[in-house]
Amino acid sequence: MNPPYRARDRPLPVDTPWLNNTLTLRKEMLLMKKFTKVIALILSLTLLLCFPTGVSAAEPEDTGVDTAAKGSLTIYKVDLTNAEKDGAWDSSYVSTGVYDQNVNDTLNSYALKDVEFTYLRVADVVQLTGSAADGADSDHVETLYGISKTAGADLLNAFGLENGANRYEKADGSDQLDDSKYYYQSDVLISALSTALKANATTVKNVLEAYVTADGTAMPLTDTYGKTKAENLELGLYLVVETRVPEMVTSTCNPFFICLPMTSSGGSWIYDVTVYPKNLTGNPTLDKTLRESKDDTGKHKGTNDIGDGYAENGTASDGDSVDYQIISALPSITSASTYLTCYTFADTLSKGITYNKHDVVLEFFTDAACTDPVAKWAETDGKFTVTYSTTDTGESGMTIEMTADGLKEMNTAVYSDASMVNSGYSDCTLRITYAATVNSSADVVYGDNGNPNEVVLTWKRTSQNSYDTLKDDARVFTYGLELTKLFSDGKGDFSKVQFIMQNKTDGYYVKAKLDEATGVYYVTDHVADKKDATRFVPTVKDGKGKILIKGLEDDEYTVTEIKTADGYTLLKKGIAVVISRKDASASAAVDGKQAAMLADNGSTNALVPLSVVNTSGFDLPATGDRGVWMYGLAGILLMTASAACIIIVRKRFK
Repeated sequence: MNPPYRARDRPLPVDTPWLNNTLTLRKEMLLMKKFTKVIALILSLTLLLCFPTGVSAAEPEDTGVDTAAKGSLTIYKVDLTNAEKDGAWDSSYVSTGVYDQNVNDTLNSYALKDVEFTYLRVADVVQLTGSAADGADSDHVETLYGISKTAGADLLNAFGLENGANRYEKADGSDQLDDSKYYYQSDVLISALSTALKANATTVKNVLEAYVTADGTAMPLTDTYGKTKAENLELGLYLVVETRVPEMVTSTCNPFFICLPMTSSGGSWIYDVTVYPKNLTGNPTLDKTLRESKDDTGKHKGTNDIGDGYAENGTASDGDSVDYQIISALPSITSASTYLTCYTFADTLSKGITYNKHDVVLEFFTDAACTDPVAKWAETDGKFTVTYSTTDTGESGMTIEMTADGLKEMNTAVYSDASMVNSGYSDCTLRITYAATVNSSADVVYGDNGNPNEVVLTWKRTSQNSYDTLKDDARVFTYGLELTKLFSDGKGDFSKVQFIMQNKTDGYYVKAKLDEATGVYYVTDHVADKKDATRFVPTVKDGKGKILIKGLEDDEYTVTEIKTADGYTLLKKGIAVVISRKDASASAAVDGKQAAMLADNGSTNALVPLSVVNTSGFDLPATGDRGVWMYGLAGILLMTASAACIIIVRKRFK
């Protein structure tokens, strides 16, 4: 019996159409399979080449974390404040966690050296499968961060998450996974930290810095490239704080979280994280200005408008009280790392200017215009000390030094403004006011050189190893009058000449004292009554009468000749003398005409020149002379006639 028929044993015609199509399809499938393998190999090589060196990441299709791996943290510290100011950087840049060569190339010149960061692992990272039965909205899987209930209590309190507030919990209120920990979503932690910093940055930063530094690890100081790195780190959630800053940094950066590993924008796991935290940079400011005192007592009590007549340069005459103000914008005091441990002002006045002692006032304001006061200190409050001294060269010195109590208040005092609760006088404006008196003498510099009054600020922060200084000055300008007295015939007696001088601007008469050795009058006082004004008498020099008056401010004066030698005519009216100062240069006018001011001891535009000539008085008219002669002759004739009559009468009686 023949075996059953099998179709495969039957030869098929080679020209069968469907068979040809099938063979072709099989060949194409074999070729596609080989091509797919080649493409897969190429893609694998491409992916390996695409990851930058120094960044450890899993391929996108590998969604699991390598729990046995270690991570690292690299920080590049740059001065983004000045980089933005210079237009070298866009403030909208957001760090991705990956090393950015473009950032480093652009900001290399803005690197900050000697910055210290400290890190502490604060939470485990776990993956939780949630279900509706546990109180979740639906069945899902998410990442949570577990913080120890005991070790992390201070941390949570600083965030406003006391006793596990806003934690992830089951429907019955019990904790997820581990009863020793509170579990949080990342959004909750990020929001809590941000809110706490906005409410009271200084207090929160202090708490977090203390918390991290107690058990954390300090990273090496940043190098000349602003770089520091921590390696071989256990995976988890880290809190990083800035614990040391150089003097130009006004504010430590806000504490920030770093999760190892973190997810890149492409869906990869980044085990080696790079960040670029931002600092505010800048030093305290210092500005010294002055004005002629508006207080008759010469005591300055503060609280005056800082723009009320104050300028970098001022003018004064002898006996004038000068108001000084020192304005210093305090640096940001953001945490214990930036606390001020020294804030001292060393003030020096030029010779001839002396302090009105015990009238120093310190005031703190929230604004640069000094209109919103925070605190006011007097010497008796114990917040600062004032010591006076005299330098080896004769200048008066004054040192204002904050005491421990004063520094504590500056660093930690709590006050409220319109927007928030503040801790310390961070970014406040400090105004110091005091008064001094100008004492006209040979020590005073007259003219454009002026009398510099210098102040030096010395300060230091907790995190600094050295002191920093800042300097500014203001100048007091004073001037003189050089009057030359002449007689038209050169024969007058200079000792008979007298002048008085009145300040028309301020309405007083000038009182001065003559230095017999030099022949210079130095202004000593201002008097209201004309009779009390000094009578200026010329001294004789080279056949000329000289009157040199020093210690005049830039005002309008009237110089009046009130006596002259016999036989000479006084001036019809007083002479108008105007001394004007623009910035640090002076000019003068005499009776409305510009006068070329004279130099004095190397200082230009110091003395106003003025010459006064007295002419001889006119002789009496000739008719007057004849009348006098005739009256004299008549008298002689009358006396002669009388004598003759007496003689005749006597002869008759004999």
